[in-house]
Amino acid sequence: MVLNVSQKLIKEHLVSGEMISGNEIGLKIDQTLTQDATGTMVMLELEAMNLERAKTEASAQYVDHNIIQEDSKNPDDHLFLQSATRKFGLYFSRPGNGVSHPVHMQRLAKPGKTLLGSDSHTCANGCMGMLAMGAGGIDVAMAIAGEPFYVKMPKIWGIKLTGKLRDWVSAKDVIFELLRRHDVKGGIGKIIEYYGPGLKGLNAMDRHVIANMGAELGATGTVFPSDEEIKQFLKSQNREEDWVELVADEGADYDLLEEINLSEIEPLIAKPSSPGNVVPVREIAGEPIYQSYVGSSANPGYRDFAVTAEIVKGRKIADGISFDINPTSRQMLTDLVSDGHIASLLSAGARLHQAGCNGCIGMGQAPATGRNSLRTTPRNFPGRSGTREDSVFLCSPETAAASALTGKITDPRTLGFDYPKVKEPEHPTVDDTMLDEPVPLEKAREIKLVKGPNIASIPKMDSLPDELEIPVLLKMGDNISTDEILAGGARVLPYRSNLPEISKFTFEIVDDSYYERAMKIQKEGHAIVGGYNYGQGSSREHAALAPRFLGLRVALAKDFARIHWQNLVNFGVLPLTFKHEAEYELLEQGDVIQLSNLITQLKQGKELTVTVKGKAKEIKVNHSMSERQIEIMLKGGLISWVRERQK
Repeated sequence: MVLNVSQKLIKEHLVSGEMISGNEIGLKIDQTLTQDATGTMVMLELEAMNLERAKTEASAQYVDHNIIQEDSKNPDDHLFLQSATRKFGLYFSRPGNGVSHPVHMQRLAKPGKTLLGSDSHTCANGCMGMLAMGAGGIDVAMAIAGEPFYVKMPKIWGIKLTGKLRDWVSAKDVIFELLRRHDVKGGIGKIIEYYGPGLKGLNAMDRHVIANMGAELGATGTVFPSDEEIKQFLKSQNREEDWVELVADEGADYDLLEEINLSEIEPLIAKPSSPGNVVPVREIAGEPIYQSYVGSSANPGYRDFAVTAEIVKGRKIADGISFDINPTSRQMLTDLVSDGHIASLLSAGARLHQAGCNGCIGMGQAPATGRNSLRTTPRNFPGRSGTREDSVFLCSPETAAASALTGKITDPRTLGFDYPKVKEPEHPTVDDTMLDEPVPLEKAREIKLVKGPNIASIPKMDSLPDELEIPVLLKMGDNISTDEILAGGARVLPYRSNLPEISKFTFEIVDDSYYERAMKIQKEGHAIVGGYNYGQGSSREHAALAPRFLGLRVALAKDFARIHWQNLVNFGVLPLTFKHEAEYELLEQGDVIQLSNLITQLKQGKELTVTVKGKAKEIKVNHSMSERQIEIMLKGGLISWVRERQK
């Protein structure tokens, strides 16, 4: 049978279902990745499951998001995470070791394996010939416990790369080109697989850049082949024995086909406030900026920082510009220091920050009010930067560096000097000092979890009732992100392990009265209404869990982003879509909706009827849950479902 790379990965790991587009399939998960903004919940869930030992080949917990220690909450949680990884048999990447995705790629990623992460940008490791996917924390907890990961079989979207990138154009512009063509919904229900002669000009970290922002297209994952370039990368990390070749069979086909000629791409930029709002840099050149930021998991490679350093070397950034450098891994930072690139950046006027996610998730480096910020980060959703009324543009390192020099958005091709060529170190630093290995089982059994005062247990969620009569507490438009449902940043994320506290921030960016209104009817419950692509962005399950804690029982939208839809099901929030999208207009905030004979309706088919009380309106809606997910929903969520199975 002739197969592409994605099909080979799925077939090798398929434990249930058929490889038919839209069908639910179960996949064996080899590796997992958690980070500290989501991992605390995962560890609490593992504790609730009474897990003794991780059953994956490798699971790693990274501390990269919440590394600001302005009080005891973050360091207390770091100690909890360290104790949990020792108890359950996980790797532990300490604060300052770097961002999860590039560090995992350097130290643990293996071609041919599956990787599930409680971070939507886990898909970045698809650059290694892996099937790497983001998911909600509880799905990752289940995978650590040895359970399959369930997902709808995606279509495979083949992107043929031809040509070669020109000077001043880099991998970030490649993924921008795809976003320019298809916007933030273009990849929903699909795995993006890159192939073709253009791959030869993209190194492993270039591929990481492209795979990372497959999440912004809404894709289930992004897959690159494991070829000689990946072999060379693993060799540079002293891990050549982990390489296996994994390429598409000759004559392999794809469900969808597209071509990108790399030679035709120019510098691109995503305007506020969506990664899909992409235009050529030349079209908006001249706009003044306040900040230029290089780093994050979306541009984590040595060359991303080195080329930035070479562009500004011997020059000075413009007056009044905050030029922020966020290194992405400790071992890469060591090389950048050794090669003089950090000195070049500092001499030009850059601000150097510690290795971590930092400003990408709103943990520092927030821009000034009413000023433009250029960032190489993957997202520019409203308020994500930490400034509520922000104006964030996404760009390549070349555009960020050029603009830092001029103080305005600048097409780097207009700088007037030759494009600097940089080479990767022949022998890059390999350093596992801050990546603790799993503790042997006998020793792990003696370890007690270290819980600070900010850690609260997850409350028990009640089962889905057969009759619902609840108000629509909030009506929203299209592309509402999880950042808007529950913000990140230094103000919010320290409460990630304290559900009652973090729920106070729910929907505050959309409607700051939501929390108080929800608390008044918490026991009775309520519904929300959304437009297209509801729940795009981060995989954080708090965006489903916090509204559920506040009484959310039904989310009715035109359609949902994949990970958030799964998170809603996992926590007992019924996700429904309009059968006729025009009927979205029939519902208003404040309407009371009724769902009768709900359990029978769910079991008998995919269509349900929603009645609008007092308005003599009936709205036909659909659900797309599998039989397994219906059982989970009726139990009130995945945790209750697991507990029932253990009786």
